[in-house]
Amino acid sequence: MSRGMYDYQGRYDYQGMYGDGGRPRGAGIPMQLILAVILAIMSVISYYSKRVPNAITGEKQHIDLSVNDEIALGLQAVPQMEQQYGGEVRDIAARDRVMRVGNRLVQKTVAGKTPYKFAFHLLNDDKTINAFALPGGQVFMTNALLKRLTTDGEIAGVLGHEMGHVAARHGAEHMAQQKLTQGLAGAAVMAGSDPNDPRRGARNAAIAMAVAQMVDLRFSRDDELQADQLGVRFMAQAGYDPRSMLAVMKVLQDVEAHGHGPPEFFSTHPNPAHRMERIEIAIKKTFPEGVPPGLEK
Repeated sequence: MSRGMYDYQGRYDYQGMYGDGGRPRGAGIPMQLILAVILAIMSVISYYSKRVPNAITGEKQHIDLSVNDEIALGLQAVPQMEQQYGGEVRDIAARDRVMRVGNRLVQKTVAGKTPYKFAFHLLNDDKTINAFALPGGQVFMTNALLKRLTTDGEIAGVLGHEMGHVAARHGAEHMAQQKLTQGLAGAAVMAGSDPNDPRRGARNAAIAMAVAQMVDLRFSRDDELQADQLGVRFMAQAGYDPRSMLAVMKVLQDVEAHGHGPPEFFSTHPNPAHRMERIEIAIKKTFPEGVPPGLEK
């Protein structure tokens, strides 16, 4: 989803309204500061006034999109994502394998009881190691990643993680967070603007957006850990050995260690070793007596 849809672009003409340096005659507070405070308050109220429960995670989330909106947004973005990664692969057997594992996860887990319309796409990109999900249930994996996975359990680990993002509504939640941080960034720029020094406004804008990006990154990393935990849960429910997700982490670490650069999969993710620790904790929580035999690896 484009971040620009929430960019603040309001412009205010102070010329002729203010007498000295943007300060109204006879007033002690610059008008731009008053407007900035109003914008900040409106952004905060808009964000915190919208809370909806999530049946999968048990959390209450700040979201202003309906489930139908999420599904529609995801479907609209499918052609763009496929074009970006070379379309879907022509290998029907490979595509069927990914869809078979994905459909098993949907049919046998609580994720399938959500209103989301899960669909699984194998992208014709043999260089970019990546997997991602769009709001509403569209899940993607590149052929470059699939070729490095050896078992259906490992495929389930990747797909289960991405389904976790969808079920936890991370996309919709992140959009609301972006709207808040960009609104606050716009307020900070407005408050620090100086009609007599345009460079000061540019500096403040750069600082404000940097802070917003750091906040967004923190949320992204928290989301990844939660998606791992949900992936473990979904794998266990579908009869896959959740330890296969650890095998996926090792595959990705091996790619990086052999000089191919960090996989795209790691771009916003926490340290892989830390993720593996959290996955192991989630597995022990799911199976306190140990992983039972017979689960598919």
